[in-house]
Amino acid sequence: MKMLRDSFGRTFPYIRLSITDVCNFKCGYCLPNGYQIDKSDNRKFLHIDEIKRLAKALSELGVCKIRLTGGEPTVRKDFFDIVKILKNESGIKKVVITTNGYHLDQKTKPLFDSGLNGINISIDSLDRETFKKVTGHDRLPEILSGIGKLQDLGFENIKINAVLLNGINSSEKDFEEWSKFIKSNKIDFRYIELMQTGDNLDYFNKYHVSASIFKNYLNKNKWIHQTLGRDAGPSLNYINPEFKGKFGIIAPYSKDFCKSCNRLRITSRGDLRLCLFGSTGISIRHLLQKDDQLEELKDLILKQLNFKKESHYLELGETGLTKNLSTTGG
Repeated sequence: MKMLRDSFGRTFPYIRLSITDVCNFKCGYCLPNGYQIDKSDNRKFLHIDEIKRLAKALSELGVCKIRLTGGEPTVRKDFFDIVKILKNESGIKKVVITTNGYHLDQKTKPLFDSGLNGINISIDSLDRETFKKVTGHDRLPEILSGIGKLQDLGFENIKINAVLLNGINSSEKDFEEWSKFIKSNKIDFRYIELMQTGDNLDYFNKYHVSASIFKNYLNKNKWIHQTLGRDAGPSLNYINPEFKGKFGIIAPYSKDFCKSCNRLRITSRGDLRLCLFGSTGISIRHLLQKDDQLEELKDLILKQLNFKKESHYLELGETGLTKNLSTTGG
């Protein structure tokens, strides 16, 4: 089997596939004014048949995990059809999603029945007012209720992500709230460092804080660093025998962050991106139109890996093609 491998010896068993740019939240760090149609790109989002061909090619290149992202992936009317095809007809072993949890309490049964292998939910604070302030929506209770229902159904792999925002959710009190939450819930909670994108410099300068403040909290409270499997994401995970859940940190500004990179991204309109903050992207959509283009598609993806750089240059303020996180699937 051909394997996705770059010139630095990194392999890529994990693909983040955006299926829409549309999001129904207004998070300050991503879409503070809500979703706006990009009139400079009138291509439609990938069709379900194109997604099926893409997934088949990727599975033949050694990809074992696809994460569906957006925007908000569940806004697509054919969302569950896409999950079904990926689960049953693509050869991909693990299909997971990242969601903002909109109407999660109403979607728990179909999510469970779909056979999804995991769900990441964005919750920037357990304080209802803070959550509302960050997202523009007063939906924390329905999301927490949805998580409870998923757990009652026996859904196993639930993770929660929060963007670490200075002065908003970065205090020891915030860390203690999450600590209480995961003590009795088998859920992984991860803080993600706020990343600079093409259109959020003022916000970034105001709210960015190093994840080391959370790491210091973990070290002080006897959390133990844990290693992970080959298709895991970029999180540094911490365990504590007294807790059901885990803590994690995703710190793109930390030294050597890119050394363990194991994932590529495909945008909702069919562009292959080698890095969330890279300055190159190529459309592979023309090779998703017919079943007999499979070998050509695989060859193009393999050749593109020669252009993957050793690292992003975020610390230099270079944000590449990423205007905001919804355009590339975060």
